[in-house]
Amino acid sequence: MVGDVPVGGGAPISVQSMTTTKTADVDATLSQVYALRGAGADIVRITCNDIEAAQGLAEIIPRSPVPIIADIHYQYRLALAALEAGVAGLRLNPGNIRKEEHIKTVARAAADAGVSIRVGVNAGSLDKDLLEEFGSAVPEALVRSALQEIRYLEDVGFHDIKISVKHSSVPRMVESYRLLAERVEYPLHLGVTEAGTPPGGLIKSVAGIGTLLLEGIGDTIRFSLTADPVEEAKAGRQLLEYLGLRERTGLDLIACPSCGRADVDVIKVAEEATAALEAANLPIQVAIMGCIVNGPGEAREADIGIAAGRGKGHLFIKGQVVRVVAEDDMVAALLDEATRLVEEGVEARLAAADVTAADLAEEARIELLDLQGDANRAAERRATVADVASGDQG
Repeated sequence: MVGDVPVGGGAPISVQSMTTTKTADVDATLSQVYALRGAGADIVRITCNDIEAAQGLAEIIPRSPVPIIADIHYQYRLALAALEAGVAGLRLNPGNIRKEEHIKTVARAAADAGVSIRVGVNAGSLDKDLLEEFGSAVPEALVRSALQEIRYLEDVGFHDIKISVKHSSVPRMVESYRLLAERVEYPLHLGVTEAGTPPGGLIKSVAGIGTLLLEGIGDTIRFSLTADPVEEAKAGRQLLEYLGLRERTGLDLIACPSCGRADVDVIKVAEEATAALEAANLPIQVAIMGCIVNGPGEAREADIGIAAGRGKGHLFIKGQVVRVVAEDDMVAALLDEATRLVEEGVEARLAAADVTAADLAEEARIELLDLQGDANRAAERRATVADVASGDQG
């Protein structure tokens, strides 16, 4: 347990982020903690790098909406101070606190307080002896560091342990966690360290974290981005929702890539719709489709969507067209119908559909096909495939 958040043992995978404020600035730090919680963070880590930071934690923790983990580096006494302040967890970096007796002192105090510890191995701060032995921060070196630290904790009967073996190289990060998962039963905290700025940092994090989650490895995650930490929490939550590992709480917008058939600027409509729907905080899947010819059919699994055609927007729910609106009103109408959908449910909104909407959509679809032809040349390609399949097989 990290405070009231269960970790491992079949519990939902949790999202973690870290504040970037000075911990001594209590109000600024709490403001960021609340913003992180609003973006989907279940756990927040805060640096405890000096006495003033530890004192700040003592004021922050009673007012925090989520469990707080103290990030401890070189001074083991700051870990003891963080425990006194009431933290729900500690993160210890094996590359920084090296004296065995200090580590064990912290473990005993954490056990007395009922507080968990994350052994946070980082390729950028690996113990010098291990670097010398292995030549670089290879996966085997990271795992060796983690196992050595765990032994210190286990020696004093401490087992409320979570582990991370982060690397800035995605392949090395993935391999490190795979090796570690074969060696231990403790919960694992996933992350690509120093991933960088978006979009590159997002891509690295999704590649590493997503790969492992799909293999059943990982219990908590963090996107380590050079950006507002709110973006970390939001991205982490979205990844879990997209993978079906957490219930959807926010918007999932899908959109076609657009093509020559589109009658509207799909990118512009999608951006405007995203902004409006995210502001309304609607936990649904929404589709923005460039044309009525294929849009409702291709996106029939979406909760709601809109497709353009001949100056109109055709609103559809689960593939069924329910309203036709002016092109300029597409986003406003989509927001209105989406809000009603969340409040009333799918069946109610389908029952309230405009009975003429489906016929109008079909008329627009046929008109577009007559004007533009079949952009995919479906009939021609089907005939060609049939000719090949039924030709001489000898």
